[in-house]
Amino acid sequence: MKAAVLVFPGSNREVDVAQAIELVTGRKPQMVWHGDGDFEKTDLIVVPGGFSYGDYLRCGAMAAQSPVMAEVKRRANQGVPVLAICNGFQIVTEAGLLPGTLMRNAHLKFVCRDVHLKVETSQSLFTNRYQADQVIRIPVAHAEGNYFASEDTLKQLEDRGQVAFRYCAPDGAVDAGGNPNGSIRNIAGVFNETKTVMGLMPHPENAVEPMFGGCDGRALFEGLVDALS
Repeated sequence: MKAAVLVFPGSNREVDVAQAIELVTGRKPQMVWHGDGDFEKTDLIVVPGGFSYGDYLRCGAMAAQSPVMAEVKRRANQGVPVLAICNGFQIVTEAGLLPGTLMRNAHLKFVCRDVHLKVETSQSLFTNRYQADQVIRIPVAHAEGNYFASEDTLKQLEDRGQVAFRYCAPDGAVDAGGNPNGSIRNIAGVFNETKTVMGLMPHPENAVEPMFGGCDGRALFEGLVDALS
């Protein structure tokens, strides 16, 4: 699997996700600067976490207009898979690649801790190594992770199976107690209609080795290798 990781001014998790990809594939991904309007053909594009453009204006809004995102949108429309994590999730929603938006956390505080996620489906490139309803533990680190969408959009997401992960309690109960940011319906990650683009706020790249405190994120990258190699 050949991957590309985007890099914006303010990115701070591009090295983390590059290391996770190298760990499971044995090859370094291509690092693509935000000002590059073109880059080598790849099997996967990753939009990493951080604070692109300092989170000025609105998280992800400026990055969504960068030259590299025009190319990402073109390739995504051709079916090239895109994985967007944290600030990357904010960027791709601003770019129109995923529905909904990410708002300020409901408690108006930055949250940085492990959370539990309920896997909604195993039927995707990104989740094929998980089981539906499986509970995994992944870290979050964000101030604007409060997912919101209109009722019509939410109905479409639910009806089409586009919810990827939900925040939950350790026993899998989807309730307010397991929701770290106020996201509507506890949504932590979503797909586009074809499930070739996925965005999520938690950081699977920081849960790939025991020394990180857990390995529940590794299956996401291993599943991509299975699907794209």
